[in-house]
Amino acid sequence: MDHLNLQVFLVPLGVFFGAVLGFFLRKRFIESHQKNIAAQGKLIVENAIIEAEQLKKEALLQSKEEAYRVKQDAEKELKTERDELKDETRQLNKKRDQLKREWDSYDRKRLEQLKIEKSLQDEELAIQDKMREVEQLVSKQRFEMARIAGISQEDAKRMLMESLESEARMDAGKRLAKIENEMKMEADRKGKNILALAISRYAGDYVADKTVSMVPLPNDEMKGRIIGREGRNIRAIEAATGIDIIIDDTPEAVILSGFNPVRREVARLALLQLISDGRIHPGRIEEVVEKVTKELEITLREAGEQATFDVGAHGVHVELINILGRLKYRTSYGQNVLQHSLEVAFLCGIMAAEIGIDVKMAKRAGLLHDIGKAVDHEVEGSHAIIGRDLAKKYGEPSEVVYAIGAHHEDLPPQSVLDILVQSADALSGARPGARKEMLQSYVKRLEDLEKIASSFKGVEKSYAIQAGRDLRIIVDSKKIKDSDAVLLSQDIAKAIEKQLTYPGQIRVTVIRETRAVEFAR
Repeated sequence: MDHLNLQVFLVPLGVFFGAVLGFFLRKRFIESHQKNIAAQGKLIVENAIIEAEQLKKEALLQSKEEAYRVKQDAEKELKTERDELKDETRQLNKKRDQLKREWDSYDRKRLEQLKIEKSLQDEELAIQDKMREVEQLVSKQRFEMARIAGISQEDAKRMLMESLESEARMDAGKRLAKIENEMKMEADRKGKNILALAISRYAGDYVADKTVSMVPLPNDEMKGRIIGREGRNIRAIEAATGIDIIIDDTPEAVILSGFNPVRREVARLALLQLISDGRIHPGRIEEVVEKVTKELEITLREAGEQATFDVGAHGVHVELINILGRLKYRTSYGQNVLQHSLEVAFLCGIMAAEIGIDVKMAKRAGLLHDIGKAVDHEVEGSHAIIGRDLAKKYGEPSEVVYAIGAHHEDLPPQSVLDILVQSADALSGARPGARKEMLQSYVKRLEDLEKIASSFKGVEKSYAIQAGRDLRIIVDSKKIKDSDAVLLSQDIAKAIEKQLTYPGQIRVTVIRETRAVEFAR
């Protein structure tokens, strides 16, 4: 029992001591663990401090390197700017020295000018003194002459004036007679030139080429049918078309002759239809001519409409379109006038775009500039004025109307558009090949122009340009003065008029150049 009690007593006591011992052991373990943690924390802190010191050293090193690099860049940039500044300083010094030299030269010239002016003033005063002396001597001489002649000074003046007046009248009469003779010779020469010009423009080959159409025949028997009984068929064709029909020995062909290209085309088409149809009599002739005329009017209107469409000219009056289409069968110096008008329109548009004015208005004026040529054989006057009146009649803009009238200087140019149309017209007509002219005569005319210009004294070089419509002459500035250049251009123009025959007009331009040369050192 006692042993059991002792066991009962000892068990709790053991538990107690075990708990106490565990508590102390746990406490000691915790204290040891805390010491380890503190040691580790201290080690981490020390390591962090060491790393921070290393990072600080690395950052300081990098900052020093960056500062050194920035310093090097700044020094390079500063050196570049210093070099540029030195260059600018040298240039400024050079310019300053140059300006100083120029100022010294100007100062010397100014002093020389003042000396010359003073010398001129002195000479002028001396001349005035001499003039007074001369007047005194003349007055004394007049007095002595009047005393010797026994007449008064007033009577001597009157007699002298009458003598001078008589001499002046005689001189004026001689000059007037000379001028009249020169005018007669000039009129005779101009008349001959006009006749020669007309002959050259309407030479036989040209007339035959541009006023005649050839109609082929299936056989020579068809000529008799065209003539008809007692010539009634050929008379009916000529009466209906207004074109002469020439039937000669030309095999299997008849010739249509007339200056109106539209009527000649009507006669050609009508005759072709009559030949293919085989029925040739006055009634049928009138019917076919009327039908062909209507068809051709439609063709002409379509040609005019196509031209206005190509150029972009909208709102053109219908009658003006019809007249424009007639230019399809009109030629000038072998150049088709409708194609020429289209060229002028496009050239006007290009130049107008370059200088910044209304392109559509320029194209419109260029297209219509030769509209008067469609009716110039029916209406008297210049084709430019006829075209201006037509454009005004059918409501074209005022600037277009005036440009048409001024494109051959029948009216003085008033705007840039007028000059553009003139220039484009000259470009289209003056290019080689645009208008038919024999190459040899063309080259010969250019050579003759340059030869005439070079024959005058003081001319260094001469160039015939713009297909011989413009003659540029370069003269020696030491031999020809500005005032002499005007007279030289007139003399050369007169020589060209006297020695050459040519269509249109030739502009003579004398160029006098003064050069000043200086070297920069």
